[in-house]
Amino acid sequence: MDFDRLCETMRRLALDAGEAIMRIYEAPDMGVEQKADASPVTAADLAADRIISDGLRAAFPEIPLVTEEQAATHGTLARGDFLIVDPLDGTKEFVQRRGDFTVNIAYVRDGTPIRGVVYAPAKERLFYTNALGQSVEEDGTHDPSRVGVSQPIRVAHRPDNGALRVVASKSHRDAATDAYIAGYQVADFKSAGSSLKFCLVATGEADLYPRLGRTMEWDTAAGQAVLMGAGGCVVRFDTHAPLLYGKPGYENPFFIAHAPGVELQKG
Repeated sequence: MDFDRLCETMRRLALDAGEAIMRIYEAPDMGVEQKADASPVTAADLAADRIISDGLRAAFPEIPLVTEEQAATHGTLARGDFLIVDPLDGTKEFVQRRGDFTVNIAYVRDGTPIRGVVYAPAKERLFYTNALGQSVEEDGTHDPSRVGVSQPIRVAHRPDNGALRVVASKSHRDAATDAYIAGYQVADFKSAGSSLKFCLVATGEADLYPRLGRTMEWDTAAGQAVLMGAGGCVVRFDTHAPLLYGKPGYENPFFIAHAPGVELQKG
């Protein structure tokens, strides 16, 4: 794989998709419909999906593509290398115009997301792994045709479990999550939507993100790639083994994303 080309393509497509999303976000009618599972889908989800999937298939026709909005891509279990996309993660945040939504594109190799981009267009924050697998946050105008100034990001290193900063879901936090968090000494708690929670751990703005709820691989792959590229970890809630990809149905178990040095509590 040409990682320079891959990372440039993923970055450009995420920015193009973000521009299309924001046009609809700022319009009076978002084109909200219901999927078969009763979750919302908007015109922005579909527009972003077309931009990203068309671009990835044109650039990397030999790499299998799994994308949330195309059910036909869910039927065959991806093996080896594959691309996985959530064109608009945090649709509920989008519909409520809360800003915490992202574009997620990731490249998985042997079960591990090793490259990824997370773009939060309403927040104007862009995170991605570069060709070397190191994570950066890009400042500037976020021009699809020209890479701006990027700063390396690194997780915080915790010498102990004292005074942890915890981030959890804005839309899906529940009693089980609260009970788990209560097992730690928490100095600061914040809520965030979509894959931004991974990125807050990656930048050192948080130390711990537990998720005790249903997620799919396209929800988490890009964020996990960014966090791992910044020195962080994502593990299964039950065994603390690494969270892997290409699972049947592309459904995740509960998981914990964390900075090194955090001593994880048993669930």
